[in-house]
Amino acid sequence: MLKRIILILILPLFLIAGCSMPVQSGSINEQGQWVPDRSIEIIAPAAAGGGWDTTARMLARTIDEEGLADQSFGVVNKPGGGGAVAWSYIHKRNDPHNIFISSPPLHFVYLNGQSPFGYEDFTPIANLIADYGAFAVREDAEWNSLEDLFTDMREDPESITVVGASSPGSMDHIQFMMFADKAGVDITKIRYISDQDSGGMTSVLNGSVDVISTGVMDAADQARAGKLKILGITAPERLEGDEYLSTLPTAKEQGIDAEFIVWRGMFGPPDMTEEQLAYYEDIYKEVSESDAFAEVRDMYGWDEQFMGSDEFREFLDEQSDDLENILIELGFIEEDEDENIGQ
Repeated sequence: MLKRIILILILPLFLIAGCSMPVQSGSINEQGQWVPDRSIEIIAPAAAGGGWDTTARMLARTIDEEGLADQSFGVVNKPGGGGAVAWSYIHKRNDPHNIFISSPPLHFVYLNGQSPFGYEDFTPIANLIADYGAFAVREDAEWNSLEDLFTDMREDPESITVVGASSPGSMDHIQFMMFADKAGVDITKIRYISDQDSGGMTSVLNGSVDVISTGVMDAADQARAGKLKILGITAPERLEGDEYLSTLPTAKEQGIDAEFIVWRGMFGPPDMTEEQLAYYEDIYKEVSESDAFAEVRDMYGWDEQFMGSDEFREFLDEQSDDLENILIELGFIEEDEDENIGQ
């Protein structure tokens, strides 16, 4: 109900400037391929310096330096609303020359009622990379595996405190809840602390909280220094390419049937034609397969995970369903009663 109320209140703000109308720009050449008629804007839905911005700039640089497109690709930052401002901009313009980069917050912001636009309101073009989460404790903590931790949490979930940088109902929080739920913990009783000022790691290291849910690379930096112990990562299989990272156990190999992929992919506006979609999909496949972008992935510790448009859409459908179920269980959103009619 809260989600619906919020959407009713904010939707008119997104529509004041006019309805979304497709912009028929560019042209079709003799080979039946779409050809853009000006430079391409990659919208980073956040300020400069973050993950979206960095990925977008590395993609644009690779495209231009490798000569993968006739038109230049540039990055424009449109921060605000956890991404909602940029998504509104893309949706309203509906111009194939404006595309954007996103990741799981596209799910969270929509599902939590903070934007009227979710992934289904855009055209998934391709996923490029994958990152993963990690669950870590102080080096001298009593737990040596996720099973150790979740055994204690099954007995008394309120006795162990989890911290993350994201707000309740968002990424660090929900990725931990997904795994705890699969391990049989009563996730409605888990104590989660949101520390958006980057103090969560300090809280674990000084012993004021027990567990941190964070990104693999953030946890690995402290673990390499002998300060943290990583109990498990959210990847479907062990990571390759780094001697230390390859030693980190996945949750799956510890008997917990869950994974959480922090994907980063490209989206276009609604109503893209098949020719427009094919233009971008082909370029990003070339980017993913290039040696230049392989070096970028290695530099930032990203995992290669290219998905074309159809595969990417199916993946998004599945992840959205999983996240929605957890958010319902935790009481952040209400189950849509209409979906249960006749069941």
